Amino acid sequence: MKKITIIITALTMMLLSQASRAEEVTLNFSDADLVAVINSVSQITGKNFIIDPRVKGKVTVVSSKPLNEEEVYSVFLSILQVHGFATVPTDNAIKIIPDATAKQDATPSTAASRNPGDQLITRVLTIEHINAAQLVPILRPLVAQQGHLAAYPATNVLIISDRASNIIRIDRIIAQIDQEVDSDIEIIKLKHAFAAEVVRLLTALNLTSPDQKATGGGIKISADERTNSILMSGERSERIKYRMIIADLDSPVESSGNTHVVYLRYADAKNLATILSSVGLEAIKAEAKNVSAGAGGAAGSGGSVNVQADEASNALVISAPASIYPSLRSVIQQLDIPRAQVHIEAIIAEVSLDTSQELGVQWLINNQDDGPVFSSQFSSSGVTIPGIVNGNIPDGASLGLGQLEDGGLSFITLIRALAGDSESNLLSTPSIVTLDNQEAEIIVGQNVPFVTGESTSSSSDVTNPFRTIERQDVGISLKVKPQINEGNAITMEIEQEVSNVVGSSTGAVDIVTNKRSIKTTVQLDDGALLVLGGLIDERITESEQKIPGLGDIPILGALFRSTKSTKVKQNLLVFIRSTIIKDPEKARTLSLSKYNFMRDLQVEGLQMDPLGPVLVPYE
Repeated sequence: MKKITIIITALTMMLLSQASRAEEVTLNFSDADLVAVINSVSQITGKNFIIDPRVKGKVTVVSSKPLNEEEVYSVFLSILQVHGFATVPTDNAIKIIPDATAKQDATPSTAASRNPGDQLITRVLTIEHINAAQLVPILRPLVAQQGHLAAYPATNVLIISDRASNIIRIDRIIAQIDQEVDSDIEIIKLKHAFAAEVVRLLTALNLTSPDQKATGGGIKISADERTNSILMSGERSERIKYRMIIADLDSPVESSGNTHVVYLRYADAKNLATILSSVGLEAIKAEAKNVSAGAGGAAGSGGSVNVQADEASNALVISAPASIYPSLRSVIQQLDIPRAQVHIEAIIAEVSLDTSQELGVQWLINNQDDGPVFSSQFSSSGVTIPGIVNGNIPDGASLGLGQLEDGGLSFITLIRALAGDSESNLLSTPSIVTLDNQEAEIIVGQNVPFVTGESTSSSSDVTNPFRTIERQDVGISLKVKPQINEGNAITMEIEQEVSNVVGSSTGAVDIVTNKRSIKTTVQLDDGALLVLGGLIDERITESEQKIPGLGDIPILGALFRSTKSTKVKQNLLVFIRSTIIKDPEKARTLSLSKYNFMRDLQVEGLQMDPLGPVLVPYE
């Protein structure tokens, strides 16, 4: 067989094209241009190449063994791989492009029997026994950086785009991992122990190894309280170990009598003792009735049930027949469960306005000899001329004009003007957290004293002056009892009240308190906002007192009349919002959000006060 040696350097490139394709050639490239190497391979193999403009580089190949046409092309694929390029076959030519974009092109999808060497291909590997998604993090480091590996859970397959030789290696690894495991579901019915308690103990033991946890293996157990059975799945060897532990736990309790002590985890022992006493009494009656019917009228067992609560340890001391105790223990298991909590927040938004205006003129013309000649006084003004003379000074501006004589005619004119304006803007959000179906109440306010009676006279009838005071709570109160229903709906009994002391322009003799109260039962979803009620009220009162005839005179009539105008406007809406707290993480998130809100307010306040204390950062 004729041998031809091809030597390509950076300066010279010689190719004996006369050699037949069936002949073997020896490749030696020393710092040759990659495009020139592609041209040489094209002439040797007779393949057509489409070269991407980004294909550049220098090639050095040292070979002493002659190669045939297929071996030359295989070496050529390895050269492209070393330089970061790949081939993508088409109908009439082969495209040479960078590795980074080759996997997105029409790479060939080959079967397992073919071995195209360093050709970039795409393979679909079917996984028979294990979850394909679990293999992705294991095989990812074995795939080239420009390659692709993904799982399709619907058909449990892996899709790999990489060099053919590397895919063959990964396929062999998968064949060793994808083995059938002896996993089944086993049902173990208990005779003496309680399934929920046994499952809790086994879960606390945590017998699963870290390797099994990482691969999703190990034993999975669950309790069926209705049949008092344990459902267990996993490998046979692991199930045998658990089955031995369960057999030891499912043994009769050695006891000198029928007295048992049960420690509670969530329920209240005192409340549960009352329920169990009633349940036990009914169970004794039912057992006696069944025994009497079965024995043809024979007497029953005559047992009794006694349940006592130990509040210090939150435990139950149960004395009951052996036939009754399992039913009592079943009731305890179903009632001694963690209860969800509910965060309730009431939102009160109120804007109120109270204004009044008053203007009046009063006259008093008096003759010292014959008595008053003329008088005009109006009760709506709140005070009269004799009252001012006696020292009773009213609110507002009062102007008195006149002339007083010891004898003869005297006159006094009193002009009084008063304007009152009282407004309030209330926005409060009282909130409280309570257990499901547990009443809770929060009160934030003051205990304000109100005068209910007094006497300061020193007459002969009353010798001891006194004053009586009654104290009343003024502030915000919220009383609620939530009940969580199926589907995260909450039914709540709500009593909400807001009261505050305000200034008054209505002429009240003492301070005035505003009170807003709602008592209702509502149902809303978790996290929903619901309006409980509201009020939009506007009242305008105008009154006028005048002297007939004189008060109707244009312009001058204002000297003989008194006018008063009062306007009260109030806008009020009350909302409720509830959030179910079923796990510690949600409670922590809710608490941190409120804490951060208050801390931001504190930081903002300190920033406004340059002389304020230094705030220590929270870590």
